[in-house]
Amino acid sequence: MADRSPLVTATRRGLYCPPGDFYIDPSKAVQTAVVTHAHGDHLREGSARILMAAPGLGIARKRLNDARNVVAMEYGTTFGLGPVTVSLHPAGHILGSAQVRLEHAGQVWVVSGDYKRQPDPTCAPFQPLECDVFVSETTFGQPHFVWPETAAVVGNIVRWWQINRERGQNSVLFCYALGKAQRVLAEMLRHTQDTVHVHGEIASLVEVYRAAGIEMVPTVPVTATSAAGLQGALVMATPTMGRSAWLRGLGRGTRAFCSGWMLLAGESQRRGYDMGFVVSDHADWPALIRTCQESRARRILLMHGRTDRLAQHLQELGLDAAPLQAELLGSAS
Repeated sequence: MADRSPLVTATRRGLYCPPGDFYIDPSKAVQTAVVTHAHGDHLREGSARILMAAPGLGIARKRLNDARNVVAMEYGTTFGLGPVTVSLHPAGHILGSAQVRLEHAGQVWVVSGDYKRQPDPTCAPFQPLECDVFVSETTFGQPHFVWPETAAVVGNIVRWWQINRERGQNSVLFCYALGKAQRVLAEMLRHTQDTVHVHGEIASLVEVYRAAGIEMVPTVPVTATSAAGLQGALVMATPTMGRSAWLRGLGRGTRAFCSGWMLLAGESQRRGYDMGFVVSDHADWPALIRTCQESRARRILLMHGRTDRLAQHLQELGLDAAPLQAELLGSAS
């Protein structure tokens, strides 16, 4: 008879697997961490051993002061952590992102990490996995979040840039340095071969993606160009640069933000941008529902975002779903 004690519990340090004595995306240093991807709120310094999917190793080396403790695992390869059999599978979020599959005592759990279902030329597509318990993110877990086709949105970004260039203005597109920027640069190949100027933080990660074989439009670090030379250029920068002296030095231009949150009416103006473009590296409402259904899980646990809203809808569809916080068990810290 299968052991029904939970394979994953929520703790102050993050998701913890008691039988394997390891954490998934811990918020503090631990002995063993299984990391779903290299965004800063998932990959952190200090753990004695970090296991992650091999395609993300280059990013980890760039982001960590010391990556010697990082162990790279190929997608689909099983490995043991105590009595628990673990494997990592593509999540479609960014380069090297992974779902974590755990098997122990007759149970199979899958922790999704962050994921999306839209096509993305910069990372392996999401792999549906069947399991007993599925732990899903719900960052955009509300019905009004339905993404447009990314290729079409990026086409609009290129047209916005072209219009501004004809007016003698530069175009500054703010987007996150890891994942979002590279995805937009790769999607641009459908529309242009023109060079994009990128802020230094983005530039360093673009080089990591290029080293991994990801094709993108030509880029040049913006620090290598004077403001006068940027008339009509497209400049990509991180949101943290939005109120900086660096931005003021770029001269006359228009500003836009690239995010799933731009789907909300008036959100770009509230954040101080001239334009907003809807591109997200997370699953939208239909994709969250579809993924939970495809898991064929007997229990679905939800974390991040509006877990209550999605849980209610899944229950209406006949699925056993609840926010993960309701499952807070154990004394691990």
